[in-house]
Amino acid sequence: MPSAPAPSVLAAFEGAKGFMPVREGLALYAAAVEAGRLGLPLLEVGTYCGRSTILLADAAREAGVTAITVDHHRGSEEQQPGWEYHDPSTVDPELGRMDTLPAFRRTLHRAGLEDHVVAVVGRSPQIAAFWNSPLGLVFIDGGHTDEHASGDYEGWAPHVAEGGLLLIHDVFPDPVDEFTGQAPYRVYLRALESGAFTEVSATDSLRVLRRTGKGV
Repeated sequence: MPSAPAPSVLAAFEGAKGFMPVREGLALYAAAVEAGRLGLPLLEVGTYCGRSTILLADAAREAGVTAITVDHHRGSEEQQPGWEYHDPSTVDPELGRMDTLPAFRRTLHRAGLEDHVVAVVGRSPQIAAFWNSPLGLVFIDGGHTDEHASGDYEGWAPHVAEGGLLLIHDVFPDPVDEFTGQAPYRVYLRALESGAFTEVSATDSLRVLRRTGKGV
């Protein structure tokens, strides 16, 4: 199985609405390929419009497993009206609230990957509370407050199988990035300090860790 996506998949990723840069996307794909060898599902928290889901879904397809993506599709804090990352095209004209689910479905359809993804629509802690299956990969890319980042870690990290991978996006150690990346950074430090995870790689703001011990 290739460690880089096919040109058509990479083009679909680059053409999709979202924020993940290509370098980080390639690192995500390589990690998903590796984790797929465990024969377990690959799960991401924070779907938005499906940009990173394309890469997880393609790796899952190649491995014969399923990609799962969890999001309430109402947008995180920095994506709300008046904030830097708000996109007016994601607002439901009838309700006046963000709804990225239609854009996500279009993204997967155009990429030809619908059959390899299960989209779970809801809030991460609620879903994690009843989840009881091991996962080969958990990719945390949801809200950037301490409440949300910690909730995603506490809810999903326990389900990473032995040898599986935990990925954390938007890890920014510089305090100047308090709103955009300090909460993921604190979660990253917490994962390392737990003794349950060992760092595998760092690509810009993406951290890849492997479960090498018990707990979270």
